Amino acid sequence: MYQLRGKLSIVMPAYNEEALIYNSIMQTLSIVEQFAPDLEIIAVNDGSKDKTKQEIERAIRDDAKQPHPVAPGMRVSGIRIKLVTSNKNRGKGNAIISGISQAEGDYIAFVDADLELNPAQLEGYLKKMQESGSDVVIGCKFHKDSELHYPFVRKVISLGYYMMLLVLFHLNVRDTQTGLKVFKAEAVKPVAHLVRTSGFAYDIELLVAVHRRGFKIEQMPVKVVYVRDKNTRRIGMSDIVKAFRDTWAIFYRVYFKHYYDEPSE
Repeated sequence: MYQLRGKLSIVMPAYNEEALIYNSIMQTLSIVEQFAPDLEIIAVNDGSKDKTKQEIERAIRDDAKQPHPVAPGMRVSGIRIKLVTSNKNRGKGNAIISGISQAEGDYIAFVDADLELNPAQLEGYLKKMQESGSDVVIGCKFHKDSELHYPFVRKVISLGYYMMLLVLFHLNVRDTQTGLKVFKAEAVKPVAHLVRTSGFAYDIELLVAVHRRGFKIEQMPVKVVYVRDKNTRRIGMSDIVKAFRDTWAIFYRVYFKHYYDEPSE
């Protein structure tokens, strides 16, 4: 059975997720500890107006009471969940960067609170990273082996965004927006503070920054299951417009300011 060597930090941003966040955290721990026993979840409450923060605190209390696998034949108790909280909603990008700053792992993964992307898929991503020597492994909805069960309009938006990024940044990453990603800490920590995008375009800014530093990015298939009901707010037109505007701002920082390049000595 595959076992990760090193510590894994999982950043899970959440905004108004009181109905989901407790079960998502506990389920993620239960799944991931099977192949990454040394792990932590950084749950980032992004200014939620509901009881998201309280549900995260409940998960912290309940998990601390449980024995945790750390190696074959050994079990100990301890704190595996960190809470990072903001008094106002600053956007998913800001939440992710806040989580990265608190991560202690050798590897840092992103998992969305709704678990549309099953965290069990992280096992294959980590194996791929160690076998191929890549520094970043991201989920790709356009991979031939991906299984997609989500609205057609989201597929169209993702494809259009990919074409735009290929032209602007020469970054041959077919899908930057899938929520499941794994980075080596040494690749993402030095550039995370450079990310200025607070919204959904943070993915491309982070990947561009990593790419500009010469790190290797691999893509893996994903299984996506759309779990939200029709009354739950998801990405709207205003979010899409802001993402395109932010993308052009990233373009300016890349080619006119060389903002993400390795500092010269």
